[in-house]
Amino acid sequence: MKHWIEAARLRTLPLSVSGILIGCFYAMSQSIFNWKIVILALSTTLGLQILSNFANDYGDGVKGTDNEDRIGPKRAIQSGVISPAEMKRAMILTSVLTMISAIALIYFSFKEQYLIYSVFFLFLGFLAVASAIRYTVGNSAYGYRGYGDLFVLIFFGYVSTLGIYFMFAKEFSAHLFLPATAVGFLSVGVLNLNNMRDEASDKKAGKNTIVVKIGGENAKKYHFFLIISAMVLVIVFSILEDFRPDQYIYLIAYFPLIKHLIRVYKNKEPRALDPELKKLAISTFLLSVLLSLSLISFIQDCIVQFFTAISNNL
Repeated sequence: MKHWIEAARLRTLPLSVSGILIGCFYAMSQSIFNWKIVILALSTTLGLQILSNFANDYGDGVKGTDNEDRIGPKRAIQSGVISPAEMKRAMILTSVLTMISAIALIYFSFKEQYLIYSVFFLFLGFLAVASAIRYTVGNSAYGYRGYGDLFVLIFFGYVSTLGIYFMFAKEFSAHLFLPATAVGFLSVGVLNLNNMRDEASDKKAGKNTIVVKIGGENAKKYHFFLIISAMVLVIVFSILEDFRPDQYIYLIAYFPLIKHLIRVYKNKEPRALDPELKKLAISTFLLSVLLSLSLISFIQDCIVQFFTAISNNL
């Protein structure tokens, strides 16, 4: 069980639900909500992330990309604690469970009223499962050709944030496109950081990530573009949504993001980037939580209750 938990890479799971949270709370701010949709959306997203982690372990393991040159922690197949056959069975089981969750999500979102929407999201669900697997598995794995960043932006940013909101509202929101892009950029930043860390071993193994293609120094510039653009997009979203001063509490999450950028700027040793993966993922999750709470005036209500309690005791 310990090895399977490690293979699931729990530290990546908060990042995967960041877009879901923002989309759900944006819907809640418009008095549109359904707990069944929320729970099923979270279980589907977590299933896809775990499937992606299993597939990444399997794909890189059987291809020999995970070897003694790799800087990060040893993967399950690489270390021999889980066999390729066992991992393949786990991938099949996770795929089935994830699709069951996705089908239930689609049913409770659209039921019999929106057949076209149901068919579209069902197709999207199959595509998401296939994409999670094909990142590193197979001869034409897109992660080995530098397309991983694009798929992360699409699924972690747009599909999760805009998709879950659409399931509630049955329409898209132009404003929500901004935080969706921001979450997507931050998620791509985590992948980019991983690829910066593994640049030498990936290049040697023939895994042509964007970092391998453009080089470490340009990858740093690309990283700065992703993180800073995400921060700016959330602020623009706040202005368009006419946020009150207390709703800008999400800016707290900008401090660890800025510290992260400083560390990346000063970094000279790829191995030292490994701890930054977890920090960036947690910072992204923190930003999504604070922004989500701001959308439903949670912060303002807490402040009012706090000062009301003080005044009652005076």
